[in-house]
Amino acid sequence: MRPSTVRLAVPAALLTLALGGCAPAPIYKATPNTVAVPPAQVSREPERYGSSDVIWGGRIVQVKNYADHSEVEVLAYPLDSSQRPKADDTGSGRFIAAMPGYVESLDFPAGGLVTFAGRLNGTRTGNVGQASYTFPLVSVNQSHVWTAKEMQGGHPNVSFGVGVGVIR
Repeated sequence: MRPSTVRLAVPAALLTLALGGCAPAPIYKATPNTVAVPPAQVSREPERYGSSDVIWGGRIVQVKNYADHSEVEVLAYPLDSSQRPKADDTGSGRFIAAMPGYVESLDFPAGGLVTFAGRLNGTRTGNVGQASYTFPLVSVNQSHVWTAKEMQGGHPNVSFGVGVGVIR
């Protein structure tokens, strides 16, 4: 290898290692039964997905508590490689996450970002505003409400580009 090639390769390798180490690992491990399909698709074809496992996330719409369980309605977003909802992306449907026992709505605040791992358990027809909607139901095994710090974690303060810009 020529010395000029080594001089270029070493910084490139270091940059790759530094940026690659920035993204946190996924928080939930997929099972062999996990399907990578958005809630909107399950709403259209619930019989196709049966009782598959899913890892979904999004923005909390509301929490409803019942005598023996709680339900969290979520506007779904695609997840990044760390399973954080990409809330700046287009929504991919809604779903209801059913959790055993009582869920404190302050721990799952409306507008908060969350990721759930669980099993599909049918659908339920309800309303979004005045429109009828079919919600996939997820029996939750694990849940994580994301903090602002966690949402920023793994996003390096480095950008690449060509041109003139102003940083504010």
